Amino acid sequence: MHILHIVGARPNFMKAAPVIRALAAHDVIRQSLVHTGQHYDAAMSDVFFQQLGMPAPDCNLGVGSGTHAQQTAAVMQAFEPVLLERKPDLVLVYGDVNSTVAAALVCAKLGVRVGHVEAGLRSRDRTMPEEINRLVTDQLAELLFTPSADGDLNLKDEGIPAEKIFRVGNVMIDSLVKLLPVAQRQGRENLPGRYALVTLHRPANVDDSVVLKRILQSLLEVGQDLPVIFPAHPRTRKRIDDFGLNADRLQLLDPLSYLEFLRMQSHATVVITDSGGIQEETTYLGVPCLTLRENTERPVTVSLGTNVLVGRDPDKLRFELSRILAGKAKKGSIPPLWDGHAGERIAALVAGETRQPALSFSQVN
Repeated sequence: MHILHIVGARPNFMKAAPVIRALAAHDVIRQSLVHTGQHYDAAMSDVFFQQLGMPAPDCNLGVGSGTHAQQTAAVMQAFEPVLLERKPDLVLVYGDVNSTVAAALVCAKLGVRVGHVEAGLRSRDRTMPEEINRLVTDQLAELLFTPSADGDLNLKDEGIPAEKIFRVGNVMIDSLVKLLPVAQRQGRENLPGRYALVTLHRPANVDDSVVLKRILQSLLEVGQDLPVIFPAHPRTRKRIDDFGLNADRLQLLDPLSYLEFLRMQSHATVVITDSGGIQEETTYLGVPCLTLRENTERPVTVSLGTNVLVGRDPDKLRFELSRILAGKAKKGSIPPLWDGHAGERIAALVAGETRQPALSFSQVN
């Protein structure tokens, strides 16, 4: 059985690595890895492959950046001949980036089966391009691997047959569990005793000068209580410069490697972010997380985890930060199946197809 994996952006690498590793233990499986090049530079891609122990991609489509339509179309055009040449039995797509939906569309047109890892997540906000990618990909996929119970319910509500839905846990947590001991061995040298760690990259937060200025002002206020360390996405840094905004009192850094960021995240007093994956990682780590969004496609991080949605309300940010600094941070728990073995469950399901006509791994009701 030939499995082809599609990755295109950093979060995909962390999700694919555990699945690739687990499938390698099944001698009935042959694997290919296609990097679309949606996000590509040494800091953002190559080092992730090294740290996660992923094999080098069999091909890189090199699509680069562009509008959502341009990037999606470029992936589709570049991926179609690869799919026709390699003829996989199953294509595994990850997360919700443009590469994910583009590959799923090509597969659907050519009659190739798709498995979606991290299926069923919903923010209910269709102004987010990622939400469109999730909805379309889940309608096209034959195998839907969900990280939590809310994903199962979302898919069933959208008419996806229950026999296609498999709750396997969170593959991103697999990578965290594997590499956290390595990151922790680097110690706390050069880190303040207490600090806020910030990430910011969503267009709704960084592409509008008024919104970005308001967020930066809030972060400068946070900086009056504790140091603010801000590894800035290149796009975010460019917006700060283009808009001429003041970030002088924030510790702006270049993007960090996965291990460096995991180390800083695990020791942070609070993480302030608009990233989906970081909401999950802080929940597993037990680190308070304040999310600069009005909604989340990962509600389990709010209902069970350490995450609090503060939107762009500076008063709410100040209030929640004061609670954290006073030792009254929200106490969370780790969601079920976020145990470092999600990749193995996916591999067991996929490998099972080579021996019997239907998957036997029990679906979760």
